[in-house]
This record gives sequence, C-alpha cells and structure tokens, in this order.
Amino acid sequence: MMRRGFGLIQALIVIILVSGLLVVAMKYATITIKQTSDAYVKESAELFMKSAVEMSLLAISGYERNSTQGCLQEVHITSADDRFFADVNITKYYLLSGSQDCSDCGALCQSVQTEDSHGMVLLNVHVQTNPHNTRNKNKTISLYMRTLQRP
Repeated sequence: MMRRGFGLIQALIVIILVSGLLVVAMKYATITIKQTSDAYVKESAELFMKSAVEMSLLAISGYERNSTQGCLQEVHITSADDRFFADVNITKYYLLSGSQDCSDCGALCQSVQTEDSHGMVLLNVHVQTNPHNTRNKNKTISLYMRTLQRP
C-alpha cells in the first residue's frame, strides 16, 4: 500500500521555489541599500558645498586686498572627516568703477555703477569625494555650482 504525502521531488521543488524567492528578496534589498547610501553621500556633498561657499565668503571677507597681494582667486577646503574636498574659484569681483579695490583686483574686477552691487563675487564651486577615504567605498560624486554672493 502506498502512503500519501510529499515525495522527494515535491520537497525539492518547494525548496527551490523558496530559495529563489529569497534570492530575489536579497537582490532587491541590496539595490535598496545602495540607493539609500548613494543618496546619503550626495546629500552630504551638497551640504558640504553650501558650507564651502560660506567658508569662501568668510575667507574673502578676511582677505586684505592691496596692490601687492591683489584679490583672493581661489579657496581649497577639505571636510573635517576628509570625505570631501572643494575647490572654489572666484571668477569675478563686482566693485565700484572708481574704487581702489577694483584697481587692486586687476582682471578679476568687473566695474559696476551702483552701490547695491558693490562687493558681489561670482564663485565657481566644485565638490568631489576624496577617493583615498575608505568611508566613500567606490562612491564618486562630483558636484558643480556657480553662484553670485555678497561676502
């Protein structure tokens, strides 16, 4: 007499189906984790970029423009945890046409006629992940921004 129940083949098919579903679930979880960590690194880089702009404005405010030093042209900033670095290039200084500051800056000076625009600077900011930092783990992010600010 034959007993009813699962045979060896039916048990193997169930095990294969369950393991296939688990592989798909693990693949989906891996993709979700990667997307979340990439978004976190990008958000961190964007926040660092805003901080780099503020630090550049502070450096411009503290820099003494004169005929021997000229105007500050670039600022290099590294994050405290060494994950990002920023290169800030000061492209133009918008200064009053008759001011001494404009003659000190030379080619970087763009003459303006109104007091409202006096002192504005055009910044090109480039933020990158540090490839030598182990926390970045093959995450390469490069962000660019051009902004007009007043120090």
